[in-house]
Amino acid sequence: MHRLSPICVSRSNSLIFNFANKKTSMARSTFKVLFYVNGSKEKDGIVPIMGRVTINGTVAQFSCKQTIPKTLWDAKGNRAKGKSAEARKINLALDNIKAQIIKHYQRISDREAYVTAEMVRNAYQGVGSEYETLIKAFDKDCANFLKRVGKDRSIGTYKVMVRARNYVAAFIKSFYRRTDMSMLELTPDFIKEFAAYLTAERGLKNATIWLNCMWLKGVVMRAHYNGLIPRNPFAQFHISPNVKEREYLTEDEIKRIMAHEFDNSTLTLVRDLFIFACFTALSFVDMKELTTDEIVEVNGEKWILSKRHKTNVPFQVKLLDIPLQIIERYKYLSEDKLVFGKINYWTMCKQLKKVMAECGIEKQISYHCARHTFGTLALSKGMPIESVSRVLGHTNIVTTQIYAKITTQKLDNDLTMFGNKLNASFGSVTP
Repeated sequence: MHRLSPICVSRSNSLIFNFANKKTSMARSTFKVLFYVNGSKEKDGIVPIMGRVTINGTVAQFSCKQTIPKTLWDAKGNRAKGKSAEARKINLALDNIKAQIIKHYQRISDREAYVTAEMVRNAYQGVGSEYETLIKAFDKDCANFLKRVGKDRSIGTYKVMVRARNYVAAFIKSFYRRTDMSMLELTPDFIKEFAAYLTAERGLKNATIWLNCMWLKGVVMRAHYNGLIPRNPFAQFHISPNVKEREYLTEDEIKRIMAHEFDNSTLTLVRDLFIFACFTALSFVDMKELTTDEIVEVNGEKWILSKRHKTNVPFQVKLLDIPLQIIERYKYLSEDKLVFGKINYWTMCKQLKKVMAECGIEKQISYHCARHTFGTLALSKGMPIESVSRVLGHTNIVTTQIYAKITTQKLDNDLTMFGNKLNASFGSVTP
């Protein structure tokens, strides 16, 4: 295919290019740039000037960052009318914009087999790096995240990130009628409108909206940090996650479950594994993958020394009497060094609901609640939060503070102890 020179430049700012193919007849490709004013945005007689790129039926619009008195605009000529200083200034700016767009079109045409109006518009709007558009930036971050899966990141978190990316792409398509947009176009309103879209169009709850907005905010923040965009438009954006209180079992509830006798041996197993998790802080997957090699003896005591499946962060926990009894009870299940043999998460969760119902516990309890229970119980018994964090395998103590909440009972005990000490010191003093 050979590129031919333009055969026509129309008065409507349209450039028409012909392409000839050795085997086929002449085919015509059209490229048009025109300017117009947005009358709906008129304020005190002043209107913004907009641009439109059309390539082979594809259309992309953009702001020219120029305004003009409505009476000064020539709708037929797509320019400012007259020869006043203001008109000349505006027309010069429009000519420069047109020249830049033509330059980008020619550059992209030399590189790409198919050129769309959106590609040219994005290039004109300051796009030129690997982070030239938001979705492209998101895709790059997703790819970098995927490389860390299995090392210090989980596949589940990666899927959540991809879902956030897809929500952003759907929002851009719905709200802006395009597939991507320049990072330089982003304003503080973009993320606010995105949050509103997730509420109205997707029906998501506040915590999920917060999570998706944080993924979006992170992508833009990294682009800014790396010097790829001059500012972070979302720097001041804040939305409360409004996360529900995490469920956990009280000490009395744990005792009730432990004391209950089940007629069904499967329910007994499910109960025992849940109690094991409550006393070791293991997640289900870490319990499922626990091997005999990870149970070691230190100073005559048995410990679990392993790494969390989710983050690959090392953790260590001493095996107390109750979890040791559970391990001994289910030795017959051990297979290929797996302490509890082959257990299925979804099957166990389904049965766990039956366990809770039979024990008269109405809370929505999952196996992960065992970690919350451990953290809460450990803290209420006076274990330092630093130690709790180590057992839970957290890299940030802030995360531990979510799990290990201060219970009302703990607060009551602490205040009672404090009151007793005050009485001992000040009991003989009268005000």
